[in-house]
Amino acid sequence: MNILFMGTPDIAAAALEAILDAGHTVCGVYTRADKPVGRKQVLTAPPVKRTAMAHGIPVFQPGTLRDAAQAENIRALAPELIVVVAYGRILPPEVLAIPQYGCINLHVSLLPRYRGAAPVQWAVINGEKTTGVSIMYLNEGLDTGDILRVSPVEIGENETSGELFERITQEGVRTLLAAMEDIAAGTAQARPQNDAEATLAPPLTKEQAHFGFDAPARRLHDLIRGLNPWPVAYFGYGGKKVKVLRTLCDDAAAGAPGEILSTKPLKVACASGALTLLEVVPEGSRPMEGSAWAAGRRFTNGDKLQ
Repeated sequence: MNILFMGTPDIAAAALEAILDAGHTVCGVYTRADKPVGRKQVLTAPPVKRTAMAHGIPVFQPGTLRDAAQAENIRALAPELIVVVAYGRILPPEVLAIPQYGCINLHVSLLPRYRGAAPVQWAVINGEKTTGVSIMYLNEGLDTGDILRVSPVEIGENETSGELFERITQEGVRTLLAAMEDIAAGTAQARPQNDAEATLAPPLTKEQAHFGFDAPARRLHDLIRGLNPWPVAYFGYGGKKVKVLRTLCDDAAAGAPGEILSTKPLKVACASGALTLLEVVPEGSRPMEGSAWAAGRRFTNGDKLQ
């Protein structure tokens, strides 16, 4: 099939590579604009653009798809199918109507649960044991189209959203290719979503990152996992932030919230249960073991972190 691909981040670049490896013709790639990155704000192309250019595929980076010029450009490319993976824009009706076989999207949740921008992170934050990927036809709504294929993915008890995203990317690419094969063979069967079961996964914010130990340990453990690698959960101590990258949860431990139960490893009581702080990043410092930070602060059992 002649494919027009739309996407931006790493998961989209992986999908584009797989589509090319499968022998499909990609007539063009739509992606978001280059952005300044890092402390020096170096203008950097998105991963999909770099992949497309390496394969000599035309790249388009319009500020919007909602103008006649873009619809005409897409018609001229004559795609039979538009494949969207984390593009970051909703396709307007005039674009949705162009390809013969429609427009499909890879979404990293088991729809209709976790519609929106951060489905992997919210699944971890909410303590889900299973998530997955869905391939759906696009319509004018936000992740509301008919579903072609789904594939579940288990979530590890201590897995971060970043680690889960690496695994779910691989499963998503495999499921996307299978759905494309169904479409090409004329065997695709889509089913509507049950909107009554829908939940949302809005973008994460930096404000979500602050926590105190006056919450259940399990809830904090899931929050810390879900906010790694961004924006990274933290608590305040001595007027500074202490980011927490990794924890273990002990549901049976007891103590006053914020009380240090041990320093090797650094275990802190919560409203219920306790967290072992495996890896922390004190403000202005490098990542270190929680026990090393505790030793540097000369904590002893019974001290309070809040």
